Amino acid sequence: MPRYVIERDLPGAGKLSASDLHDISRKSKDVLQQMGPSIQWEHSYVAGDKIYCVYIAENEADVRRHAELGGFPATRVEKIGSVIDPTNAE
Repeated sequence: MPRYVIERDLPGAGKLSASDLHDISRKSKDVLQQMGPSIQWEHSYVAGDKIYCVYIAENEADVRRHAELGGFPATRVEKIGSVIDPTNAE
């Protein structure tokens, strides 16, 4: 299945407490459970006023539906074409 990166504008995201991040994670997992196996959350990065999430999903519509059901912003959704890391230079 394709992978997507989601950019979420969330002012103050980098200052969220561990408890806040736990609650956001719980809500996301609850919505994913409702949606079934067509979408999976890999991980997220919290940086400044944004959260960047990587999801595996059948299509962009599922990613946007997850955001809608969870009440999360999905400012930008992009299908990941390739992944590179230091091993690409070997």
